[in-house]
Amino acid sequence: MIDFKGRVAIVTGAGGGLGREHALALARRGAKVLVNDLGGARDGSGASVSSAQAVVDEIRAAGGEALANAASVTDVDAVQAMVRQTVEAWGRVDILVNNAGILRDKTFAKMDLTDFRLVLDVHLMGAVHCTQAVWPVMAAQNYGRIVMTTSSSGLYGNFGQSNYGAAKMALVGLMQTLALEGAKNDIRVNCLAPTAATRMTEGLMPDVVLRALKPEAVVPAMLVLACADAPTRAILCAGAGSVEAAHITLTKGAWIGLGDDADERLRELLEKVNDRARDSVPESGAAQGSQEVKRAMLNFWRA
Repeated sequence: MIDFKGRVAIVTGAGGGLGREHALALARRGAKVLVNDLGGARDGSGASVSSAQAVVDEIRAAGGEALANAASVTDVDAVQAMVRQTVEAWGRVDILVNNAGILRDKTFAKMDLTDFRLVLDVHLMGAVHCTQAVWPVMAAQNYGRIVMTTSSSGLYGNFGQSNYGAAKMALVGLMQTLALEGAKNDIRVNCLAPTAATRMTEGLMPDVVLRALKPEAVVPAMLVLACADAPTRAILCAGAGSVEAAHITLTKGAWIGLGDDADERLRELLEKVNDRARDSVPESGAAQGSQEVKRAMLNFWRA
C-alpha cells in the first residue's frame, strides 16, 4: 500500500459516500485526517457535525488520528479556521481533497439562477476557498498535494446538469493553472472524475448499476493523485474498478489567414482543423498562441 505516515490530510464532504472512503483510506495508510462535512442534505440544506464525527470515531476506533469539522466550504472564514485547526493540531497540511458537493439538477431552461449559483459556490468556490487557505502552508513547507473532484458531466456534458457541469469543468481550469504555479514549491494539483454510487447519485441510475459502482473503487485513483510521487495536471477518471485518463488536447489545425473569405476557407478546412491524428496536450495555455503565431509567420514568409 502507498504509505502516508507522517502526512496530514483534509478531506471535505467526508461525512459519507466517496469522501468518507477517501478519509478512511488515507487514515488506514497512516495519515492524520481532518474530516470535514457540513452534514447537510443532498441539495445543501441543513447542517450537523454528526456525520463528520462518525467518520472520526471510525478512524480512531481503528487506531488512527482524526478531527471533525463541520465548516461550510462556502464560508471563507470557517474554512480558514478549519485549516488553522488542522495546523494547530498537527503542524502542517500535506493533502487537500476537495470533495464537498451538492446537486440541484434541472434542465437549463427551467433552472433558477439561485440553484446555478449555489452549485458553483459549493463545488468551484468551495474548492477555491479551501485551496487558498492551505496554499501558504503548503508553499512554506515546500510540499502539497491537492485533488480536485471534477466529473464527466463537466468534461463531456450531462443532460440536466448545466450548473454542475460548469462547476466541474471550471475545476479543471483551476487545476491547470495551480499546477503550474505550485510547481516551484512541489505543490502538485490533479483532478479526479469519479463514477460512484453515493447519496448524490440516488435515483439517477438503476439499482443494479449503483451496486456495481462502489465508492471504494474510486479511492485508489485518489491515493495515487495524493501520494508523494503523484503526477501533476492529471485528470483520472475512475469507477467500478476501472481507471481512465482524460486529456484536453490541441489539434495541429490549419492556417486560414485573413481576408473577407476567411470564414469560407475555414468551412472548407474544418475537417482538417478537427483532425486529431497529431493532437497534443499543451504544457500551458501559451501553446495555442505559440502554434498560431509560428504558423502565421511561416505563411507570411512564404507569401
